[in-house]
Amino acid sequence: MKPDFRAKTVLAVIALISTAIACHALTGPEEAAGAGGTFAGLPHARSLAAVSLAVRPETEGPAAEPSCCGPISTAGHRLEAVLDGMDVESLWLAHRHVNWETGQPDKGDDYAGPGRSSHCSAFAAAVAKKLGIYMLRPPDHGQILLANAQAEWFHTQPGRQAGWRAVGGPQQAQTLANEGNLVVIVYESPDPHTPGHVAIVRPAVRPQRLLDENGPSIIQAGQKNYVRTSAKVGFEAHPRAWPDGVRYYAHGVVF
Repeated sequence: MKPDFRAKTVLAVIALISTAIACHALTGPEEAAGAGGTFAGLPHARSLAAVSLAVRPETEGPAAEPSCCGPISTAGHRLEAVLDGMDVESLWLAHRHVNWETGQPDKGDDYAGPGRSSHCSAFAAAVAKKLGIYMLRPPDHGQILLANAQAEWFHTQPGRQAGWRAVGGPQQAQTLANEGNLVVIVYESPDPHTPGHVAIVRPAVRPQRLLDENGPSIIQAGQKNYVRTSAKVGFEAHPRAWPDGVRYYAHGVVF
């Protein structure tokens, strides 16, 4: 083999190795994993097709980027399993009247009455009930404008007596969720005739950069249901909500 050909061959091999290393480095954390996805690492290309259509992704950056809010505890992983098991991307769908607890449609396709718009508050109440926690829900309040009523209820005496406590902000909210607590983000509309919104903070290994830009990781029902997205995305249908118009509340969970 001639020296110049040997040198070119070595350079080509080095280039291939560098490309492989660069591609491998891209498999860092990614918050777009849906139910059954990988929460600590980006799914490989062959599994991308399995990611839920209900997910609106964000890129979380290099794997070495530290979590803003601690690791996900054992209790946090148990909370994840409960949240993913609710099947929010196919239940509590907007524009159908649903059973608040199951999310299943409970009226015919031709039903055109009230209570069809969206079901964020019913979904949140259903999750809480599944975890053995009370938040304002039917029959104590109907589904219509329930999110506004819940947002008000959380900071009243009945809410505190039920075990709910105010949370200082997004970082504390994400930390508590990672520890396995039920944490909600609520928006109370200033117009009592206009719906508010409520979402549940889900455990996530989340860099400080994304927390600062987009808030905690959430799961929600609404005009669009998300198994996993950011609070900024979840509240974008309410122009006055994010980031200064929302409040955070938490309740301990016994698994």
